[in-house]
Amino acid sequence: MSELRFTTFAIAQEIDLNRVADAFGIRKKYTWEEALVLSGYVLGQMTGWHSREGEQILLFSFGSIVFINSNREHIEKFLAYLKTVVPSIDAVNYRVYREDYALHVEPDQPVECTDHFVRVPALLPYYPELVSTVMAKSAALERIEVQLEPILDTIESKLDRLEKGRLGLGNRELARTIARVVRHEYNTIAYIMILDKPDITWTSSDAADFYEKMADFFELTDRYEVIKHKTAILERILDGFMSISHSIRGLFVEWVIVLLIVVEVILMLLDLLR
Repeated sequence: MSELRFTTFAIAQEIDLNRVADAFGIRKKYTWEEALVLSGYVLGQMTGWHSREGEQILLFSFGSIVFINSNREHIEKFLAYLKTVVPSIDAVNYRVYREDYALHVEPDQPVECTDHFVRVPALLPYYPELVSTVMAKSAALERIEVQLEPILDTIESKLDRLEKGRLGLGNRELARTIARVVRHEYNTIAYIMILDKPDITWTSSDAADFYEKMADFFELTDRYEVIKHKTAILERILDGFMSISHSIRGLFVEWVIVLLIVVEVILMLLDLLR
């Protein structure tokens, strides 16, 4: 049995693949849905190490990086180098959002996904890319799921204030909260592209079946739908906050107008009395 080991980290909100490619001397323009694959001579030339058997590094635009057959030394050295190219990555706490998985090649055995590895009968060229893509999206989803919690806590504190009859939301605070929710939704839908599939799945039915099996096992679509549903709830709550806030401001303006009318009437009566 041969084996490929995948170690995945979600280290940034976004990675500029074209900038990384330029640093490695790769003359190609990458789109959002493509992964930058580094291996062999290109990897060794820039990092100064001898690549291990089957070693590859795949970078994804939505902030995930997948190491295939890399040891800890290579991982830390590469992240330190990548930090010089893309300063926004977290090269210190990179292990916070981590996925570990393996691909086992066992001839005459059917494709099977487990909690720790996926078993395949032969090592086809597209297997490493497809496994890496699923792992990268899973780690990025975990990052998004954790980032959603502080937003939910913020909304909950505002609901507590509202229950006590004190909304107290200024325009800036409300705008910041809305921006956090919109940014969260944008990062989930636009960056991670859960519903998009690798190009190879459109030309190979076997690749498409394998990717679907992996994606279903890691519940990518279900987790995405949960995040989307929570975001929709947050948006509805914020719409309610905006309506209440506008109503309070409208009521305040109406009372000011009434007060001005009363003052004007009083002044008129004083003039008549004089």
